Amino acid sequence: MSGKPEGNLAGTALKEEDMKDKNLLKEEWNEPGLSYTWSTGVAIGTYLEGLKKGKLLGVRCRSCNRIMVPPRLFCEECFKTIDEFVPVQDTGKINTFAICYIRTDASRQKRPQIPAVVELDGASKGMGILHLLGEVKPADVKIGMKVKAVWKPARERKGDITDIRYFKPWEPEPKPAGKATAKAAAAKPKAASAEPKPKSGPKPKGKGA
Repeated sequence: MSGKPEGNLAGTALKEEDMKDKNLLKEEWNEPGLSYTWSTGVAIGTYLEGLKKGKLLGVRCRSCNRIMVPPRLFCEECFKTIDEFVPVQDTGKINTFAICYIRTDASRQKRPQIPAVVELDGASKGMGILHLLGEVKPADVKIGMKVKAVWKPARERKGDITDIRYFKPWEPEPKPAGKATAKAAAAKPKAASAEPKPKSGPKPKGKGA
């Protein structure tokens, strides 16, 4: 590969000479028991910093305009570099879910966990995260159910996915009627009263009639 990466992300591209001369980073560990860690990188690092602040972030592809969550640094459809982070909402709908009575160590639990893939509002269709559901009975969970994130208090957040405790069922508040609707209702003539008006009696005749 050669040339400068697209977008605003810094990076060093490999040259053809580096490949031919094998001028590459290489590590050899001769002793067992060594530990290592990986950097979170630009995309996930920014995402985790957002979680610590109580925000969910996605990225926008400038080519196809998709908003993707979790963030990534390239579009798997356009193969373009991505460097634009955008906020998405902490509400969404259930795409799929499971009811789990077995823990990761294969032991059984009486109260099941309910992991679910939540498509987040503000992201493109099908984009979301895997998390747990709470404040809901297993029998009441449905695909398409609207849910909202329940966050830890700000002082307890560490910058990881568990800064969201779980997602709970949620219904958006109805939007108030707009001014145009209110004016139309005010201008609408009132219906006539169903009660009949009393008929007037015969007019008295004068003396000279």
